[in-house]
Amino acid sequence: MTLPDRSALSRRDYLRALVAVGGASALAACTSESDEIDVPSGTDDPDSLPERQHAWNDALTRDDDGNVRPPEHHVLVALSLVDEPTDETRAKVESSLQDLEHAYEWSNEGLLFTLGYTPAYFDRFDESLPDEVDLPEPEAIVGKIDTDLPASETSEEKVDPVDPFDEFDAVLHLASDHSQVVLEAEEGLFGEGEEFNGREIETDLTGVFERVDDRRRTGFVGAGLPADHTDLSGVPDSVPEDAPFFMGFRSGFAESQATEDRVTIEDGPFAGATTQHVESMTIQLRTWLEQDSHYQRVAKMFSPEHADEDLTGDIGEALGASNGLTDERIEGTESDARGGVVGHAQKAARAREDGNPLLLRRDFNTVDGDTPGLHFLSLQAGIDEFVRVREAMEGDDLDAPNANNGIRSYIFPNQRGNYLIPPRSLRALPPPAPDGA
Repeated sequence: MTLPDRSALSRRDYLRALVAVGGASALAACTSESDEIDVPSGTDDPDSLPERQHAWNDALTRDDDGNVRPPEHHVLVALSLVDEPTDETRAKVESSLQDLEHAYEWSNEGLLFTLGYTPAYFDRFDESLPDEVDLPEPEAIVGKIDTDLPASETSEEKVDPVDPFDEFDAVLHLASDHSQVVLEAEEGLFGEGEEFNGREIETDLTGVFERVDDRRRTGFVGAGLPADHTDLSGVPDSVPEDAPFFMGFRSGFAESQATEDRVTIEDGPFAGATTQHVESMTIQLRTWLEQDSHYQRVAKMFSPEHADEDLTGDIGEALGASNGLTDERIEGTESDARGGVVGHAQKAARAREDGNPLLLRRDFNTVDGDTPGLHFLSLQAGIDEFVRVREAMEGDDLDAPNANNGIRSYIFPNQRGNYLIPPRSLRALPPPAPDGA
């Protein structure tokens, strides 16, 4: 792919554009821009790292309200197996991943990563996954048609009910505050580099996995980053300057997220694992930001009461560590819908269990395809819990017009996948029944 024009971009925009392009030439360009970065080294003691691959929170920083700050740069590398798993290829995968852990500190300043496996990967085996693992094929959750709108504006028209599922074998999620790190890790794992953070690469994934390039996904998250993309036709100048997400509000409030313990599979041979759902979607951002007022956006994103009482501030900063969905506001969802407007977060909160959120979300913005969007990434103990929350988000049971039913008329999924993220001890080409379970 063609590299971005350095003269037309700020350094920060240029580095993010290089991550989106990927490849050895992008890595070389990124390295020339980032040679002063001091990336902390990893550990030679694998046992010092958490057994859960998804144990990221303790390795990340937090803001003044106690909310976890996600890494700035993200790459989802889609992988297809070259041949059937063997003890030899399992050893090679494990050695490759340990190379990363030796080279980069387990943190946002170094590198965080997970390796997850699709239902298609496990279908090759005669054995089935244990009952403790809920990992079905993904299903599209398509909203109802609003008959008050012309066909061109209905959610059914814009959301393809058979949008592509991730049918490759695995996905590697790489995340770091440094663009150079995610590119160097990706290229080094596939034979396009000689060093990880100045340390010679001993083993890579070539011969075991092939990259599925047309399913590679990239993105970013952080205050002010979305506003740097107003050069794209779908990103208006009205994106709030300090917003961490394209739609203009904070996300990932600590008290409105499931804990890592809550999303972890507790029993069975995959104890310590989690399931992951990734849903890629485009955002009709110009309509969202320029058709609706800030008051309307707050009502649709959170709840009408948030808007009436001015609870959020400009970008959600006034909410602190919670999205402000009290039991009373959640119980008022149906009434608000009958009144004409219902909030996205308000709808989703109905799926809480004993007041506790079910999903741990690690979403990030994207401009893949030069279009503003979101890679919605959630962790949960079982995919059934994701489905419960996603159906609550959709709000088909509510008597509200599509245009005012949360944000459903502004976001359009186009790809989705389910994954098992095994514990670290089983991350290298796991069988569905470890130890004969």
